[in-house]
Amino acid sequence: MKETASPLIELTRGDVIAHRVYRADNFWLRLRGLMGHPPLAPGEALWILPCQQAHTSFMPVPLDLVFLDRQLVVRRVVRNLRPWRISPWVRSAHSLLELTASDALRVQEGDRLGFAGAETSQAGGMTAK
Repeated sequence: MKETASPLIELTRGDVIAHRVYRADNFWLRLRGLMGHPPLAPGEALWILPCQQAHTSFMPVPLDLVFLDRQLVVRRVVRNLRPWRISPWVRSAHSLLELTASDALRVQEGDRLGFAGAETSQAGGMTAK
């Protein structure tokens, strides 16, 4: 997995969502996801793109899922998805953040996320390609 260079923040309030974000943006990285990896530490996230649905098969711990559109606006938050479950299909989503359970407590639908120090688009956030 590739690590992003900057922390992920909520742009309006400035809350840090994840200090370390790993990006899964090709078929093999998306297919593997977190399977076979140690659980995410608090403050870490896996950003899967594109993605509109996720599963927690083979995951040892529950996850918080944050579905994002192309402008990194939160479209749905699924909290505390236990192992061996499937998330809802989120039609408006383009990507997904997987975080340890409770790490997404400050995230709400409609929030706009971005990377600290990254160039932003006119819409106010770094877009997912």
